Amino acid sequence: MFGESPVLSICTSCRDGREAVDGSRGGTRLAQSVVSQLEVRTATELTLRGVQCMSQCKRPCIASLSGYSRFTYVFGDIDPENTEQVDALFELVVRFRIAPEGFLSRRDRPEAMRSNILGRLPPLGSNSSLVKPLSTLSAG
Repeated sequence: MFGESPVLSICTSCRDGREAVDGSRGGTRLAQSVVSQLEVRTATELTLRGVQCMSQCKRPCIASLSGYSRFTYVFGDIDPENTEQVDALFELVVRFRIAPEGFLSRRDRPEAMRSNILGRLPPLGSNSSLVKPLSTLSAG
């Protein structure tokens, strides 16, 4: 199902505290914002998917970026009404595509996504200097 294009996953069940006012969950509104932007950003190649729950309820709204043999990133505290953060998700995809193994240091990520990171997971078989077999670490 997933090829070479990055996969942006958005938790559609995240609550952002505005459900009573806006009539839908924050995660659903974030997904709708991204879908709307994707329609006008036809040059952005990505696979977009909604996930019923990404188990980060204390840091809503949640999005992750992943790809085959690439790092996976998880971001939280994304405000679906903040166009700067929604735009930053698309910029993140562009940078992720061209980076070796999709590795993005803090300074390589769009500013609006620097403090929102919840995790950066290396791909299996990664060549990154960040990954070391535990058997090579000294016990002392």
